[in-house]
Amino acid sequence: MAAATATLGAALITGAQAAGPGAAAPEAASPATVRPADENPYLGIELQGLRAEQRTMYPAGHPVTFWALVLDDETVTRHYRGGQFFLYAPATGEFGSFLDTDIAVRTVRDPRRVVIADSGFMRSHPRVEVRYGNPDRPKRAFTVATATIWM
Repeated sequence: MAAATATLGAALITGAQAAGPGAAAPEAASPATVRPADENPYLGIELQGLRAEQRTMYPAGHPVTFWALVLDDETVTRHYRGGQFFLYAPATGEFGSFLDTDIAVRTVRDPRRVVIADSGFMRSHPRVEVRYGNPDRPKRAFTVATATIWM
């Protein structure tokens, strides 16, 4: 019984090291200790049809707060039919991704699922567009929102 309890206890300790006999184990960070960057990483980017907001997700039951770009209220309420939303950098032809719960996806059908959390992709292209249509033919798709960095 004691061996089973010790095995179960060891299995529950992930990412931590056991303390030696004379050393105290480090305290786990509380949600108040782990703080997201308060600064919006999208400041300085010209947004049309998009807005920045802080969001929270709960991977493994622990809250993680992050900044994301989402479609603004006017853009999200428009009627869309027959296509998919995708993130596109027209200067390079590269595609970005949206965050669906905690999984990166290339396309979404629902405008409320347009969640852009990759500030690195956004900052590595002078202009990024959220387009609606067929991602296999990005030049024919309709641009619904843009993010532009003026150099």
